Amino acid sequence: MSVHHLDALRFLFGDPGEIMTVTRTDPRTQFPHTDGIVVSTLRFPGGLLALSTEDVWGGPREEGFDDDFSITWRVEGTRGVAKGTIGWPSGTPSTITYASAETTDGKWVTPGWGTHWFPHAFIGVMEQLQYAVETGSEPARTVADNVKTVALIEAGYRSIAERRPVRLDEFPL
Repeated sequence: MSVHHLDALRFLFGDPGEIMTVTRTDPRTQFPHTDGIVVSTLRFPGGLLALSTEDVWGGPREEGFDDDFSITWRVEGTRGVAKGTIGWPSGTPSTITYASAETTDGKWVTPGWGTHWFPHAFIGVMEQLQYAVETGSEPARTVADNVKTVALIEAGYRSIAERRPVRLDEFPL
């Protein structure tokens, strides 16, 4: 289970109230594992619903079969919808496509950029941290905020183990 896209959903939409995560093994993988394919649903206060799908194994691994390694997400709100990809493991830029009743008149919009999830996301975070250390300022992403992302991941693992939605308030911070 990956932390990065769940952290991005928290950054964009705030803290979810609960997460439901289900997994399955990948029969093509020879080592013991439980999370070959992962699907998480996050429910946010106010009704926003986000879905994240991780399939980093991407279909049959045999000669001549095109893979579909992917991390995709979709967010459903009451006034709009957004969907996209995290550009891993292919190294392609991440994507976002959205439609809003308020800002796009319900039309789909697909902005683009030339930066990639890795290494650009790592470079930006490290550059900002170095700036904070150099200037004595608070980092943009604090340790306290990162602890909330770790709690979300732990809630996801509890959801897998207990086969139920897990409320984030089960993890006092």
